[in-house]
Amino acid sequence: MSDRSDTTDLPGNHRQMKPKNGAGANQSVSVIAAGARVIGDVHSKDVVQIAGTLVGNVRTEGQVLVAKGGMVEGNIDSREAVIGGEVRGLVQATHRVAVQASAALHGTITTPRLAVEEGATLNVELCMKEVSGAA
Repeated sequence: MSDRSDTTDLPGNHRQMKPKNGAGANQSVSVIAAGARVIGDVHSKDVVQIAGTLVGNVRTEGQVLVAKGGMVEGNIDSREAVIGGEVRGLVQATHRVAVQASAALHGTITTPRLAVEEGATLNVELCMKEVSGAA
């Protein structure tokens, strides 16, 4: 079983991120679609996928997926965060943070495990440590 998210290529050089293997069968996915702008906080038990813009915080026991072209102006608190878009704020994950080549992060990352693809833009303070429970 892979510990990374799978992606599917979509028209217009977009990639749709899917929850990692075994993480989708009984989970709901909350989506902020491309072109949408949401102002406020998002709370979920499962997966949150952001392809549009969120001005606010995300808190979930599951996974946060910020797609290429997606933006979060606020904090992310989750088990796992996969970042392909832009985040301005604190990214805190109890399991891991994965940063894709298309990502731009500005703020702080706190996680016990970090994966960064070549080409990503990071302007962050990094704290590699165990994080107590999200959500």
